[in-house]
Amino acid sequence: MADIREELADKTRRYRDTESAHEAARQAVIAAALAALRDGVTPNEVEELSPFTAAYVRRLARAEGIPPAPPGPKPRKVGSESR
Repeated sequence: MADIREELADKTRRYRDTESAHEAARQAVIAAALAALRDGVTPNEVEELSPFTAAYVRRLARAEGIPPAPPGPKPRKVGSESR
């Protein structure tokens, strides 16, 4: 039984050690997504390029005071690929 407990304790330590790195990476991608939105990248493109859903991208944008994109077709930058 000691082996299984040691394994669990080891995995828990590893989880806690990597948790802060994961959060730092999440904050970095949020900052990059917001910078892209401020630079004119559409929310749809940010969704395609990030791990976030369209709804979460919009929520981040509104929380930072970035206005919604105007209605209608959105221009895509040259070199953008469609899904």
